[in-house]
Amino acid sequence: MERLRQDDPSQIGPYVVLARFDADSAERTVPERRYLGRTADGERTVLLCAPRAGADPSRWAIEAEGARRLSVPRFLGIAEVGGTAGFPWYAAPYTPALPLPAVLAAYGGPLPEDTVRRLGAVLAEALAAAHAQAVTHAGLSPAAVLVTPGGPLLTCVGAVRAAAPDGVRRSGLPGLAPGCLAVEQASGGRPGPLGDVFALGAVLAYAATGHTVPEQSELPPGLRGLVGSCLSSDPAARPQSAGEVLRELVSPAAGAGPGGAASRPAGAAYPPAGTVLDHTAVPLPGRVVAALAAQSAALLAAELPAPQQPFASSQKVH
Repeated sequence: MERLRQDDPSQIGPYVVLARFDADSAERTVPERRYLGRTADGERTVLLCAPRAGADPSRWAIEAEGARRLSVPRFLGIAEVGGTAGFPWYAAPYTPALPLPAVLAAYGGPLPEDTVRRLGAVLAEALAAAHAQAVTHAGLSPAAVLVTPGGPLLTCVGAVRAAAPDGVRRSGLPGLAPGCLAVEQASGGRPGPLGDVFALGAVLAYAATGHTVPEQSELPPGLRGLVGSCLSSDPAARPQSAGEVLRELVSPAAGAGPGGAASRPAGAAYPPAGTVLDHTAVPLPGRVVAALAAQSAALLAAELPAPQQPFASSQKVH
């Protein structure tokens, strides 16, 4: 939660804009502009999102409306889409939330492997549910993951599709963290489930190391095989579904050995019998919980701007 800048809108639709949602330092890696807002009567507080400067607003609006119609577990529920052709926006009910980069900042560095596995498992499960509905996220990055007290939420759906025709380059996509765009998408290919698997690998790498493109040695040994295969430039070498990534994350023994899934003997049980990680909850470190509480308290304390008084002309005294 950051102070508004001079170039930020003071009002979006019926909502008074109170603060920027993302830190200024993260602006280059967020696919859309995000704000916290409130109705003039103070009854509703929302997360407001609008296109980045230079983005194609019509494409962005199409993706926003498509996301509003989705019913996918762990995808941010969009309540309202509005605006004009030049400035579309959408609103979602506010819940205390931190984008993944802010979570690492609050924690003081990369997250423990157990937390990374639980977080990744919830995200993989959400992607698997989306893919089962023929929906590709096409915008997954660390900034697209919002961590809440009730678990992570996925935002920025369709960021790759919403890019202007010449917006996707081999070097990446404006607003998308480096390393989150699969090679086939950077080359102009249509976003698909295996592109989401690639991006999920980048998010796992970021959560575990603070980098979306880490050195293998930076990754925890238990995640090297899985993350490395997700980030393969060859789609055929990646896990072939988000469900496969989920199984690898909740059943660490399935990838016994440094190669993860690739080192499993042919015909081996998948996942193997034994203890399976319970990913129904993602326990948050105390410093992250404190940061969520601080955000909520600051937002509750934020006052709406005082309405301007109508100009009163001076009266002549007779």
